[in-house]
Amino acid sequence: MDMAKGLLRGLAGAAVVSATLLALAGCQDDDGKTGANGAKDGRNPVIAPGKPGERARTLSPEQAARERPDDTPNAADQTYVRGMIEHHRQALTMSALAPDRASAEAVKGLAERIAAAQKPEIGAMERWLARYPAPGGAGGSGSTGGSGGTGGMGGHDHGAMPGMATEQQLKELADARGTDFDRLFLKLMTAHHEGALKMAGQALAGGNNVAVEEMATEVVATQTAEIHRMRALG
Repeated sequence: MDMAKGLLRGLAGAAVVSATLLALAGCQDDDGKTGANGAKDGRNPVIAPGKPGERARTLSPEQAARERPDDTPNAADQTYVRGMIEHHRQALTMSALAPDRASAEAVKGLAERIAAAQKPEIGAMERWLARYPAPGGAGGSGSTGGSGGTGGMGGHDHGAMPGMATEQQLKELADARGTDFDRLFLKLMTAHHEGALKMAGQALAGGNNVAVEEMATEVVATQTAEIHRMRALG
């Protein structure tokens, strides 16, 4: 599945706790009164399951809101989303070369699938940035406009991001044809995907936002599968 349609749930404890604070049907007695720990104004209480061996707790909506984990985006979340947008853009640039240059239908099909997955993922990440702009407005997602291996967004060198192809490598790929293109495309795109996995790992280790965690988890799942496919083709 792609991130634009529905992202995988993350593994961090904050996501698990948030998911378990579910509003259940009102715990009312037959006379219409709420349970002992339920809301007294007729609102449905929130059942918070306890840890193994512990009893569940009944919370008011206000208590549940206060206990919901804070998933405010941090610097790692911002760095990941902004960097991955540029990372994906370069993958689109590379994939767009395949229809007219690749000789193997399998390579053309792979490039088409990469583009079909990563274009909507860029859209999802841009919507996340619109919801969570960086403090101080540093570096918008569209400030470069391009997809090359170097250049800056917010003053950063994207060539330093893991797996990014250099301008020279992109030129060599654009100049290649037939089996030479196939070989170089698989080599560069495999390295590109491996770099994305490193970036996703950093986000999962240091980020705080549940949505970013889901994005990174989806990248790990889809791009790991594509790496295996590219290695088989190579």
